Amino acid sequence: MAQTPQQRAANARFAKREEAKMGKPQAPVKRKEDQKSPISRGWIIVLAFVLCGGLIFELLKLFF
Repeated sequence: MAQTPQQRAANARFAKREEAKMGKPQAPVKRKEDQKSPISRGWIIVLAFVLCGGLIFELLKLFF
């Protein structure tokens, strides 16, 4: 059975409402954002020195 003009208009209104609910489609390819480290490079160097510095000083003491 074919649609009547009233059904066709009602279907068009419904489709328009549903399309508005969905919103715009997202871009298919998202670019990766550069992730920033929560700790600066300087603090990482200081932390590495604190953790490994004792070992370095002990080795220097053994040889000198």
